[in-house]
Amino acid sequence: MTDLLTGMMDIARAAGQAILEVYSADDFGVETKSDDSPLTRADMAAHRIIVARLAELAPEIPVLSEESDDISFDIRGKWSRYFLVDPLDGTKEFISRNGEFTVNIALIEDGRPVLGVVFVPVKDMLYSGSNLAVPSAFLIADGHSRAIRARPVDESRPLTIVASRRHGGEALADFMTALEPHFGSFEMTNMGSSLKLCLVAEGRADFYPRLAPTSEWDTAAAQAVVEAAGGAVLDTALRPLRYNTKQSLLNPHFLVLGDPDYRWAELLPGAVATR
Repeated sequence: MTDLLTGMMDIARAAGQAILEVYSADDFGVETKSDDSPLTRADMAAHRIIVARLAELAPEIPVLSEESDDISFDIRGKWSRYFLVDPLDGTKEFISRNGEFTVNIALIEDGRPVLGVVFVPVKDMLYSGSNLAVPSAFLIADGHSRAIRARPVDESRPLTIVASRRHGGEALADFMTALEPHFGSFEMTNMGSSLKLCLVAEGRADFYPRLAPTSEWDTAAAQAVVEAAGGAVLDTALRPLRYNTKQSLLNPHFLVLGDPDYRWAELLPGAVATR
């Protein structure tokens, strides 16, 4: 499995290079998909590289990519093991040129992300997580690799919450109201793409409530990193987020917790019950 994770990392970097070539161009070739989300030449270039290279790396493992999402549940529902890919997570951030976009590659086994790679092309940063044997998560940046770990909640300091730049502001207020009596203050960080989950995995944030639509390819790779770092990604009934269990590829609303042993169920019952 080490060779598989290393191969996924190499493929993510290759896709990231293709994305940066488009990023430096004047024309991104922006189109609009049937769900009104944007699609660029970079999305498709990364998709083609990832699908081709994964087929070379592990030809026996099928691939589900955001840009090949027309695979029916009749087919993919039989998969016990597959790659789940978002070639360019954060296309709106890419178009805005703010650098907050990623390449996401996950290996799913029996509905659970067991390997994950999240690559940030603009910063040449790569997060990896393995939940096989002994869980381990790493960040490679500036030519150095270091282990990362989600942090325990400390009620004596502000709770650091990470939130989407574009979604879920009103619903987030419900959670903050529930938590406010237990924390003197909050620190808020807004960010795009799967980087929000990675901040929790890295111990730079405590809590990321996602209370707006996402798809399974948006979260799988980063969930693997969070869980390998000791955190958790749960639906609002506090059950682990799972993959390829239904016809729809939409996720439920979910919570990313750096400290899953903290008393979230006690503090959030009202907010959880309304979701």
